[in-house]
Amino acid sequence: MGTRDDVGDSAGTDKPNSSIRSMNSVLTTLRVFEEVAVRQPIGVSELSRATGIPKSSVQRCLVTLQQARWLRIVDRDHARWGLTMKALVLGLRSAGEQDLREVAKPVIKGLAAETGETVLLGLRDGEEYLIVAREDSTQLVRVFMEVGTRVPLGASSGGVSIIARLEPDEIDQILRSEPKEFEGTPMLGPDEMREEIARTADRGYALNMSSWYRPQVASLGAAITNSAGRPIGAVTLSIPEMRYDPSREKDFAQRVIAAADEISRLVSSA
Repeated sequence: MGTRDDVGDSAGTDKPNSSIRSMNSVLTTLRVFEEVAVRQPIGVSELSRATGIPKSSVQRCLVTLQQARWLRIVDRDHARWGLTMKALVLGLRSAGEQDLREVAKPVIKGLAAETGETVLLGLRDGEEYLIVAREDSTQLVRVFMEVGTRVPLGASSGGVSIIARLEPDEIDQILRSEPKEFEGTPMLGPDEMREEIARTADRGYALNMSSWYRPQVASLGAAITNSAGRPIGAVTLSIPEMRYDPSREKDFAQRVIAAADEISRLVSSA
């Protein structure tokens, strides 16, 4: 009896320990996934430094997520990882919106053809801005941003155009939680951001002249709204600053606003 009780106690102790180890493994894998989502494209060494997780463990997590089709190698020359479309599609569906990319695709292709510049389509995800589609410029020098990139709302013209359509209490909450810098680049302070939001609300589009997140890039963004008038995403026209012509701002802005309004109409009528 005593021996059986001892064995029972031991087994009872092992099971919780095994469960804890399994849970820790799951949490580690999720941590790696989240870091890839925020920092993609990213390599094993950088992930290890960012998370404090040993490289061998990071590699195992990456392979597991690759097998589950959540991650893929986006730069084979440097073994850098990024999200698959599976992750992006699930994010769109969980947000309660239809697949915005399919609805917006002909519109952003048209805007890219009209302007000859890169057009980005992004969604609001909480206090972040997620790039879900891109139409590339035909120019030799062009702006490039990986689909799946996440930035703080205040770090992009698309994100600022979304903020400008929110209620005052929502704006206050975002400004309280905005990081002071992103990827080593200082962000606009709360007072500066409020001024930028006011200008954006007044003119109907956000303008970023190499002053936020991405130096040497000029971009114009306009918000996309759903049937309730809530901002859910944005269209952004991104141009290398060296090629940007300020005299075309009004023309560019009208085209970007028209594209965002058309996508809003398609979303509302679908």
